Amino acid sequence: MSGYGFVVGLSVVVLASLVGLMRSRRIREKYAAVWIALGLGIIVVCVWPNLAVSLARLVGVETPSNLVFAVALVILLGVCIQLSVALSAQEEQSRTLAEEIALIRCTLDEAGIADKTSHPTPVPDDGGPEVPRAD
Repeated sequence: MSGYGFVVGLSVVVLASLVGLMRSRRIREKYAAVWIALGLGIIVVCVWPNLAVSLARLVGVETPSNLVFAVALVILLGVCIQLSVALSAQEEQSRTLAEEIALIRCTLDEAGIADKTSHPTPVPDDGGPEVPRAD
């Protein structure tokens, strides 16, 4: 089997895995889109290897492999930025929800509606013993 055939086969396996992850809802489409486009791009370049040579010549890069590495670097940088944006949004949403829960608990405590069983005893993240509440 040639190197091109191996890469095409590997790309098809990765694309099938991505489709399976999307179907089981373990990855969202907006995150999988970059990887699907990358897999299809790899298949296109492997099926028509002269395309990479032509693109390298067009861009002014001496060796097509250098162009491939430069494009891979840009794609990975884009994925890192995309994931950082998503993580920041999730962190902000988590903080807002925690503040809303605290306000609701405070309101319930002031109204005398809540009892000690209405909110659980906090457990530390490190797996240590439970910390008793100071009510």
